[in-house]
Amino acid sequence: MEKLKTIAVIDYGMGNLRSVSQAVRHVAKGSQFEVVVTSRAEEVMNAERIVLPGQGAIADCMRELAESGMLGSVLHAAAHKPLFGVCVGMQMLLTHSQEGRPGDGGVGTKGLALIPGEVVKFDLAGQIQPDGSRYKVPQMGWNQVYQNTSSRPDSKAHPLWAGVPDGSYFYFVHSFYARPSDARHTAGEASYGASFTAAIARDNIFATQFHPEKSADQGLALYRNFLHWNP
Repeated sequence: MEKLKTIAVIDYGMGNLRSVSQAVRHVAKGSQFEVVVTSRAEEVMNAERIVLPGQGAIADCMRELAESGMLGSVLHAAAHKPLFGVCVGMQMLLTHSQEGRPGDGGVGTKGLALIPGEVVKFDLAGQIQPDGSRYKVPQMGWNQVYQNTSSRPDSKAHPLWAGVPDGSYFYFVHSFYARPSDARHTAGEASYGASFTAAIARDNIFATQFHPEKSADQGLALYRNFLHWNP
């Protein structure tokens, strides 16, 4: 019997592990993959694919990732294996975030610098939504995501969007969003007061600001496509 390949969901103390791992396990049923939630660097190094979740403040996520001893293995995986970042796990992939700790003088937080760019806060003061209500921060709820085809040389959507209708709804909970330095790294966009990057991609990395695991069938489709993606 062929040995199952491993998808490692990174446990560094800050991710929405239960819902993420359950969603990935659901789409992996009957496949060649097994899903492990792990805080062991060697399991990450040996895994076939990596999922990096994250929630809460990015400064706490970066600190916990470093203190967990997982930072080096995550960076190694990001250079060699398919990696899926989720929510703050996406923001961590960029160079820097405006979000920092109280009293840090606005220094913000250094990211993993795997994709050049900045994480910035929604500035929606005084703006009115089409229904007449004020925009609230954080954005919480369902929003449409449009697949960015102009950023790819073949003018096709990223392979992880396969079978997902353009403009599908996904579930968001966030006050900050990614602003990649290179528009080619924007794989999906949504609008909340203005257009913003909802998904990023580069080489073997794909990540979403929204939560696929909370986004019903379309979110599961992204995780399913990730199993079979060969970047």
